[in-house]
Amino acid sequence: MDLFEYQARDLFESYGVPVLPGIVADTPEEVKAAAEKLGGVVVVKAQVKIGGRGKAGGVKVAKNPEEAYEAAKAILGLDIKGHIVKRVMVAGGARIAKEFYFSVLLDRANRSYLSLCSVEGGVEIEVLAVEKPEALARVEVNPLTGIDKAKALEIAKAANFPEELLESVSDVFVKLYDVYKGEDATLVEVNPLVLTEEGDVIALDGKVTLDENASEIRHPEHAALEDKDAADPLEAKAKESGLNYVKLDGAVGIIGNGAGLVMSTLDVVAYAGEKHGGVKPANFLDIGGGASASVMAAGLDVILGDPQVKSVFVNVFGGITACDAVANGIKGALETLGDAASKPLVVRLDGNRVDEGRAILAEYAHPLVTLAATMDEGADKAAELANA
Repeated sequence: MDLFEYQARDLFESYGVPVLPGIVADTPEEVKAAAEKLGGVVVVKAQVKIGGRGKAGGVKVAKNPEEAYEAAKAILGLDIKGHIVKRVMVAGGARIAKEFYFSVLLDRANRSYLSLCSVEGGVEIEVLAVEKPEALARVEVNPLTGIDKAKALEIAKAANFPEELLESVSDVFVKLYDVYKGEDATLVEVNPLVLTEEGDVIALDGKVTLDENASEIRHPEHAALEDKDAADPLEAKAKESGLNYVKLDGAVGIIGNGAGLVMSTLDVVAYAGEKHGGVKPANFLDIGGGASASVMAAGLDVILGDPQVKSVFVNVFGGITACDAVANGIKGALETLGDAASKPLVVRLDGNRVDEGRAILAEYAHPLVTLAATMDEGADKAAELANA
């Protein structure tokens, strides 16, 4: 889960990372009031989860509350790379002497953490990484030991910070790693980290990505950080039912049990779709080990609620949950949904008690249900029905 800048700022502050004061506002009037409260020069910053805000006109300096009001009128409602600005943060101003860059992230390739740091940071860090890669230090961080003072000094020296700044910037690095570890993040980035004319090191901007796998049990408070307005309604509905669902852009709805089987089903449907107008999978939906009537009904309800879906392919391999239980689940789901189930279903069952499962569905003889003997046959039929 990516956070808005103001959410990252608040997290930073709670861990002792030096930040500027900031007030969130949704209207020009609120922005003016915030500027009056902060006093002096302020910066009105669009709150969108995308880079390039400044170049798109989403960041404006205001010398007084009236200028802040006009800045808010220009920024609120602005379209920045497909993201509409609905909220801004009014931040205190800073007299910037130098800009730096720091981040710590999950390095999946090396199964470790990685810190990226540069004394030549700022908004053009992406250009710097390409044109002058030697200016961007890359320091591996052991997940077991993290970034302590010694490691922070190593990172600062690798990034060529001057001797007189090593102590202050390394202290900030340690606190930023505390955010990373304490919040189970996969990314903590500060761009820019600045040195003010007064000699203070401040995190002027922040980007944080949280690991959602840790949210439910370890960090239930993270639910309050979720941007519910931007969430896909179908994905939100599936999440409420405890389903592993990801919406795609195709026309064949997919239900399977087990992530590996579902991923294979996506590939087979995409391949079969090439012969039927190029139709593609509409989603990833893993119902897990249990395929009861309630679970199947919840899954079908989500998929059938997608207007792009033209057919559904249910591909289940019976293991702990036998195929006859799955068949009864499908039967119960269709009875539960009633008229809401209006799109054809292709069902392929295999594994434990497959004959009994197929017999249940054959006897049920629902007009929307077509039985398939193999995964390839089922994918082909589902693609054909979607194209029709």
